[in-house]
Amino acid sequence: MSETIDTTELGEKIVKVLKTIYDPEIPVDIYELGLIYDVFVNEDQEVKILMTLTTPNCPVAETLPVEVEEKIKTIDDVKDAEVEITFDPPWSQELMSEEAKLELGLL
Repeated sequence: MSETIDTTELGEKIVKVLKTIYDPEIPVDIYELGLIYDVFVNEDQEVKILMTLTTPNCPVAETLPVEVEEKIKTIDDVKDAEVEITFDPPWSQELMSEEAKLELGLL
């Protein structure tokens, strides 16, 4: 019988990595910025991340999803990673964490 993977623990590792990726125009990581909508981890240790960008015309639209995918793939327990971009719902400042709002002087 194969070893059972703790998807909660793996999810925490993924979030930790996501918090090291910053939007180049805003000094806040993409997780606190609210760009990550969902993280799915299946039993085969494959990860799918549903994320958005601040705008459809975001200058990092081509590079940021690739960076997210590559960094997630560096986690030992991850076999594969895929990033899907969505604009539904569109990103807004309400999606930002309190920490991000504080950092940007919005509180």
